Formats: sequence, structure tokens, C-alpha cells
Amino acid sequence: MLVELSIKNFAIIDELTVSLNKGLTVLTGETGAGKSIIIDAIGLLVGGRGSTEFIRYGANRAEIEGLFSIEQDHPVIEKAKSLGIDVEEGMIVVRRDLTTHGKSICRLNGKLVTLGIIREIGQTLVDIHGQHEHQALLQQERHISFLDSFAKSSLKPTKSEYQSLFKKFSNVKNQLEQMNKNEQELAHRLDLIQYQLKEIEKADLRPQEDEGLLVEKLKLANNEKLYKALHDSYNSLYGEGKGLDWIHNALSHVEEAAGIDPELQSLVETVSNCYYLLEEASFTLSHQFENLEFDPKRLEMIETRLNEISFLKKKYGTSVNEILEYAAKVEDELDTLVNKEDRIQSLQIELDALRLDLEVEANALSAIRKKTAMQLSDAVHEQLQALYMEKTKFSVEMNKLPNGRFTEEGVDTAEFYLSPNPGEPLKPLSKVASGGEISRIMLAMKTIFSSGQGVTSLIFDEVDTGVSGRVAQAIAEKIHQIATKSQVLCITHLPQVAAMADQHLYICKQQIEERTKTNVRQLSNEEKVDEIARMISGVEVTELTKEHANELLLLAEQIKTNT
Repeated sequence: MLVELSIKNFAIIDELTVSLNKGLTVLTGETGAGKSIIIDAIGLLVGGRGSTEFIRYGANRAEIEGLFSIEQDHPVIEKAKSLGIDVEEGMIVVRRDLTTHGKSICRLNGKLVTLGIIREIGQTLVDIHGQHEHQALLQQERHISFLDSFAKSSLKPTKSEYQSLFKKFSNVKNQLEQMNKNEQELAHRLDLIQYQLKEIEKADLRPQEDEGLLVEKLKLANNEKLYKALHDSYNSLYGEGKGLDWIHNALSHVEEAAGIDPELQSLVETVSNCYYLLEEASFTLSHQFENLEFDPKRLEMIETRLNEISFLKKKYGTSVNEILEYAAKVEDELDTLVNKEDRIQSLQIELDALRLDLEVEANALSAIRKKTAMQLSDAVHEQLQALYMEKTKFSVEMNKLPNGRFTEEGVDTAEFYLSPNPGEPLKPLSKVASGGEISRIMLAMKTIFSSGQGVTSLIFDEVDTGVSGRVAQAIAEKIHQIATKSQVLCITHLPQVAAMADQHLYICKQQIEERTKTNVRQLSNEEKVDEIARMISGVEVTELTKEHANELLLLAEQIKTNT
């Protein structure tokens, strides 16, 4: 659950911290007070799209931080471990900052992470239901995702296998389409890579040749300096009164000292080893400068070869190795183009085999979905009974895509059909459902899905749009039912929903020094009565509306006790 939320410099929110409880928390207040802004902040916290427009005027950045309490087996723990982030006592802190430069800074338990990671984790922490999800029910292409969400684990292995095959199928299909492209374009490509390959092969390059030539060039170009350095080094070591002569004297003296003190014998060995090593080095130095020759023709050859390699580098890679890799790549492509017909035939055979496998998996996927469609219809009917839509018929209609077409989601289309009144035929939900019916159907689905989603918190942003009277009471009870399994935050204008709250937060605006800011405070029992009375009356709170508010609160307590 979301234990605490801190927001700073976000829209009209100056700075506020809200502690949240288990169960149902409702947020009420006048229109424009900032209720939806708080939900927007939570959405941003868990990976929503950011914008500099969210930053409060005059501030450099907006800061949002949430403390979540999670179960021991929550998927966030495994994800955090893979990132090297410790999760102690089942608590995780998510933080997101937005800067005026448009940058988004994300942290998980204090460690910087990408927005993608925050978005992945956020999906398992919070499920925000707003007006856009109402719209999703009206979009037929989104219905298949609702169906698959209901199927859960029974669909996952089959869908995963199908999508893996579909990826291979699409890849081979794309290759085949490329092979069947315009003949003239392929002919031009063939001429080009034949020329390139011939040019690289003519150069007869050897791996790392350029690196070896550069070393040799440096050596030849600095022949005199190299000779002098080697010669001077040799003269410093060898000869009367030179380095080796002095070290030999030192060896004689330390041997004499070791004759007196045996513990110095190891020192004798050290000096002796150094002497013989330096003597050997001096012989090597002598051999090096005596055999050093300057070959201007060789230097000229190296420079010519390096120029040739440099010309090829401009066209095919930054090093000889990269040029050779490019040559190997175009050689494979050349082989494919030369043997185009054989390759096309091979790809076609592979594509046909994949198509057969894909059809098997697609049919298995369809079978599960058809069974799931019936189960979802039954489950929605059951939920609608409690939402005063007992005579409504709901159905999930399954069809195949035309022309044997495959998509990443399978070969199925799904569409929700509705018959709101007895005697009327089932018609597409988007054409016959009213706003209130859409709200209730979506709430029914949230009730069905909430137990299996495993999210920490559910957020409803005005889910009660378009309802009133006994339907409003039914929606209030349904939201409370969901809140027994998950933490629920709900923005509402219905007094029936507000009365069911375990925690009631009141949102209001204040004007201080010509600046508007949003405040949040938790209502006491007495204040709850006044706020619910205001929601009932709309304008003036009277003793009668207070009595009605008290009745709603008493009814809510009875329902909670019996649940």
C-alpha cells in the first residue's frame, strides 16, 4: 500500500505530505481544489508522462516521493535485487523529480534508475483508473487486452509461445519481401558490393596490419634518435668507471661484508643478480644499436601502404579489422544475392513451416480466449447484479481476423456487446451504453480483476460519473468491497461513496500572498458529517442534510460490519 505521499512544487501544490491508511480513502472537495492534481502526481511518480507544465510557477523543479509497504513475495523485491537495491522491512521509496529543463530524475530507495524501470515497477504498485479507461471500454481494439487480463496465467504460456513464433515468422517474412524487391534495385546493390569486395580484396589486408605499420614507421622515422638513445644507454653501463664497473665494486664490498656477517648473504645475491641482469642488458643494447639500419625505401613503402589503408578506412571502417569485418559481411550478402532464387526458395519453405506452427499456437490461443470470454461474461453478469443492472446482458464476441492475417496478439478480435433492456438484441457496447452504464461495467471489471492483479493500490478518479440514487449506493458498496482486498484511493462527488470511507481527506485551495496553493487534511468524524452534508445539499448545509449525512454514515458502518 501507499503509506505516505510527499509532493512539492507540483501544479498549484506548494508543499504537502499525506499519510494514507489501508482500506478505502476518499478525496473530496470543491471542483478545482486540486483532487485530480494529487492523482496526477501519483501517476507521474509511477512512470507517467512528464511535462515542464507540471512544475509550479516560479519553481526550478517539482518533487514527488512515495513510501510503499509491500508483501514479501511482491515482484518489486526481485526487481530491486537485480538492480542491487536493498529492500528492508518491506518498504520501498519511489522518488521522481521534474526539472524546468524537461529532465526527469528517478530514484528507487535512493538509487538512480531509469524512467523505464520506474514505469515497470509502478505498474505493480498502483493501478489508476480515470476517464481514459472509460474511453478504453468504448474502443473495440482494446477489448482483447481486457479479455487477456482476465485470463491471467492460463493464457500466458500459450501467448508467450505464440509471440515468440510470430517474431520469427515476421523476421523471415521481411527477409523474403526484401529478396523480392525491385530487380533493378537489387542489381545496383549487387554491382556496388562486388566493387567494394574487389577493392578490399585487392588491398590484401592482414588483421591489425595498420597498427604494426605505425609502430615500424615511428621506429624508422626516428632512426637517429633511437640510435643515440641506445648508444648512450650502453655507454652509461659498460666501460671503465661506468655503471657496471661501480656495481661490480659494490658486489665485491658486500661479499666482503657477508664474510663477516652471514646474515648479509641475501643482500649479496640481490646485488649479484642485479649486476648480471644489467650486464646482459648492456650486451642487448650493444646488439641493438650495432644492427640498427636506416632504410628510406622501407619508410616510403610503409607510408604508401598506410595511405592506401587510410583511403579504405574512410569508406569501410575505422581500422583494418573493421574493414575485414565489413568485407565478410558483404561477402555473405553477395552470396545471398548471387544465389537469390535458392535463397528465396529456402526462405519460402521456412516461412510455410513457421506459418503452420503459428496456426497451431494461434488456434490454441483462440480456444483459451473463447473459454475465457464465457467466463468473463458470467463474472460481469454476477457483478452487474449488485449494481442494479440485473436485466442487462453482457457478452464477449470473438471473431477471426480476415484473410488469415496474423498479428502479435494472435488471430482474434474481441468486442463487448450489451443489451441494457430485456427484449433488445445484443449490440456493440460502444453504441448502446450510457455514461452510467459504462461506469458500472468498468467498476464490475475492476472488482473482477483486483483480486488477481496483485497491485498495491487502486485509484479511482471519479469512477461514479453519470450515476445517482440507489445505483450510487451500489457503487459505493462495490468500491468498499474492492478496498477489503487492496488499498483504494477514490476521488468522488457522491456522498454514498464518501460515507463508506475508512479515511476521508478534504482537499481545498487557499490564497496566500496572491498565490494559490492546495491543502489536504484528514476529517474528523464530526467534519465528515459536515462534508457529506455539503455533498448532499450542494450549497447550504442544514440540519436536515446533516441528519441525512448521519444516516448515510450509519448505513455505511452496518454494511462494513456485515461484509
